[in-house]
Amino acid sequence: MEYRIEGADVLIVSILVLFLGSFLSRRIGFLRRYSIPDAVTGGLICSGAVALIFAFGDLEISFDTRLRDLLLLVFFTTIGLSAKLRLLAAGGKALVLLVVVAAIFLVVQDVTGVLLVTLLGGHPAYGLFGGSISFAGGYGTAIAWGDVADAAGLRAAKEIGIACATFGLIAGGVIGGPIAERLISKNKLTPEGAGNVAGAEETGERESRALGLHENLSTLLLLAICVAAGDLVNRFLFSKGVTLPGFLTAMFVGIVMTNSGDLLKREVSQVAVERWGEITLPLFLAMSLMSMQLWTIAAAAGPILLILLAQITVMTLFAVFVIFRVMGSDYDASVIAAGFAGLGLGATPVGIANMNAVTTKYGPSPKAFLVVPLVGAFFIDIVNAIVIKSFAALPLLSQTTP
Repeated sequence: MEYRIEGADVLIVSILVLFLGSFLSRRIGFLRRYSIPDAVTGGLICSGAVALIFAFGDLEISFDTRLRDLLLLVFFTTIGLSAKLRLLAAGGKALVLLVVVAAIFLVVQDVTGVLLVTLLGGHPAYGLFGGSISFAGGYGTAIAWGDVADAAGLRAAKEIGIACATFGLIAGGVIGGPIAERLISKNKLTPEGAGNVAGAEETGERESRALGLHENLSTLLLLAICVAAGDLVNRFLFSKGVTLPGFLTAMFVGIVMTNSGDLLKREVSQVAVERWGEITLPLFLAMSLMSMQLWTIAAAAGPILLILLAQITVMTLFAVFVIFRVMGSDYDASVIAAGFAGLGLGATPVGIANMNAVTTKYGPSPKAFLVVPLVGAFFIDIVNAIVIKSFAALPLLSQTTP
């Protein structure tokens, strides 16, 4: 028997999931100490409960994901509306460095997947689905390349990719906080201008309370325009044979909007934009995790968990010894390492949730919130496509099984 949760009920459950995660984080020292996002804690408990109901109650509970997909578009639009060109110029060097090390990591991730799958006796091409296709790429990339692999004779490639992406989404939200916690405590790091953090938080609270109905509605209107315009751009590009994720075009419309406003001396309220981002991100992540159907990946759990453990190890070592050092070995670098762990194993929203959890505890990191979303939302997808195609063209991987 199947029961589908739709509409406002999905929103109700996701908010309750967030409240559960927050409640547990306040009372369980491990969750608080290692800055595990509330959405990850609550979402995993919810999906686990749904799996138990399916296993013992013969009832399959599913969630309508349309609201989740809309929240993703709105969230990335808030990133675009916060991306001032003058700030991008200031963070240009850090952005370039992170793109370069991200490209190196994607290669390392794919090499790890291919070697491990080969050692397990599988076709080497499946290793890409245990590498950057599923982990750094996420569900969309896994599904797209899964269709290609199925047509080429690699059976069940899509299912393997979706399973890896699911486990990666969980792992990315779990390891980011501990990585940052370790780096911060070991190196005794504090945010730049840490002494002013409390005052900055009080100022932010005052600004938030000062937001009136007109300003909130104006921001909501702008978000809706960006999402709608992004959809139009996406459809136009698709008609020309160019396929891009919907959130990417919405984000770039937001970038155009906010910088056009600056030129016309009509600035977008960044406080209102931040509030919308703070609302949509945890809701999206909670909906994503609570809607996972864990029983669908149980059959392949053994080999996939082995691959996952290997990729977690690679990610942790890379974040600590490469990302952290290349990005400056300071507090910002520790937050970037946490964010990169989330987007490299799961998805960009997971990485940003990791950074939110860390900065809520230790203080702000504008540099991290500038470079990580841009790398995760745009550059890493482009670089990943190049890396995947390069690996797929290798003779060892291009030979498929009959």
